[in-house]
Amino acid sequence: MWMDAVGSEPFVMFSGEHIAAIVFFVMIILTMYLLRTRVKNLRLRTFETGLAISLIAVEALYYYWLISTGQWTVANSLPLELCSISLILGILLLLTGNRNIFDIVFFVGIGGAVQALLTPVLFVNFPHFRYFHFFYTHIGIIFIAFYYLWIKGYRPTFLAVAKTMLFLNLLLPVILLINYAAGGNYMFLSRKPETGSLLDYLGPYPWYILTLELAAFTIFLLLWLIFRERKKERVYSS
Repeated sequence: MWMDAVGSEPFVMFSGEHIAAIVFFVMIILTMYLLRTRVKNLRLRTFETGLAISLIAVEALYYYWLISTGQWTVANSLPLELCSISLILGILLLLTGNRNIFDIVFFVGIGGAVQALLTPVLFVNFPHFRYFHFFYTHIGIIFIAFYYLWIKGYRPTFLAVAKTMLFLNLLLPVILLINYAAGGNYMFLSRKPETGSLLDYLGPYPWYILTLELAAFTIFLLLWLIFRERKKERVYSS
């Protein structure tokens, strides 16, 4: 079965299946950017609700798969990874349009999900359900962030960078305590992932947590500099 991991091929980073997912992601984001002016004035509430429902459904199927195959554990299966949190916030953003939620989804979602797409922590390959779940949800997070940027006209601010860093630092001790109590490794705060990732370049444990904060702030700052509202845009919109 497509949800049965037994006999599934292992996922290989930068294999044909991985490259195909990256190409699909680039095509989706590029298409949205090219069509942004055509769809800006359309009534898209049904689309936003439908996308939110589809993400909820895929995530529910993922947890059903974990439970039905005996893989669900408190240590590994709670939605406490950064991308899981971004997905939940992205769904809430689609349902509410809240600009405070947008700030976190934009910075954390793009920063985390792009890194996850390039260096996936994934152990089964196409056509397994988990392959589709992983790429659909991570692409969905980034899609939502750019959708609210290009289609809905939301813009990141420098204050939003500060708010996002505060959010992460308030979240950090909570995740550390849960990791300690459950023996987990949520947000990779207990050890680096077994597969290659950005963390391999940020020093040994626990120092990579500090350098990761600096890397996160740098990425958020770059995203703000690239996508912030320009003076010409403000004049044009007024």
